[in-house]
Amino acid sequence: MSRTQRLFSLMQLLRRHRYPVAGAALADSLGVSLRTLYRDIAVLQAQGAHIEGAPGLGYVLKPGFLLPPLMFSEEEIEAIVLGSRWVAKRTDGALADAATNALAKIAAVLPSDLRASLEASTLLIGPGDPLPPMIVDLTVIREAIRAERKLHLSYRDEAGRMSERVIWPFALGFFDRVRMIVAWCELRDGFRHFRADRIEAMTVTETRYPRGRRALLKTWRETTGRQ
Repeated sequence: MSRTQRLFSLMQLLRRHRYPVAGAALADSLGVSLRTLYRDIAVLQAQGAHIEGAPGLGYVLKPGFLLPPLMFSEEEIEAIVLGSRWVAKRTDGALADAATNALAKIAAVLPSDLRASLEASTLLIGPGDPLPPMIVDLTVIREAIRAERKLHLSYRDEAGRMSERVIWPFALGFFDRVRMIVAWCELRDGFRHFRADRIEAMTVTETRYPRGRRALLKTWRETTGRQ
């Protein structure tokens, strides 16, 4: 086990305990000597980790602290890289830029060995089918979801019929071929899914919908059996 991985494992051990843990127990879990454990604790404290305690008393990590350089295992880094590459290729421009920027920020704080793993990741995203053209801006839809604002849509269904809808958007699904808004539809008085490429016109209203988006998402999951 590398030193970086050992420090990461120590942080994970401390996060699992609400009360002080004896140094001997921590050392035993990591398979190191007490002297090495005390040295690792000192390194983490020097880097800003809020670890309280002392030899003979035990150690506890204060809640709410994340140490950026040690947050990720190699498998977690590969998952982040793969996810970021998918977002960069298969979403709108704003999210693609955000994914690229986030990956650069993560790389900047990783130790050199883990940074090398990130930069050398061989998990690739294959080419997908071209997405259908859209009139609406997905960034605007995401902002409406965050602000819990109603949307007024001019919507064309699969048969080409037009209708006017007022919806409460609370989720946005990204699939290989379509982008889907999950919402409560006032016209149908129920949950409905709207393809973003079938929206002919859209207005964000100033009206907040009466239920929070998290409550709507929870009810939708319970109703549809989705996770």
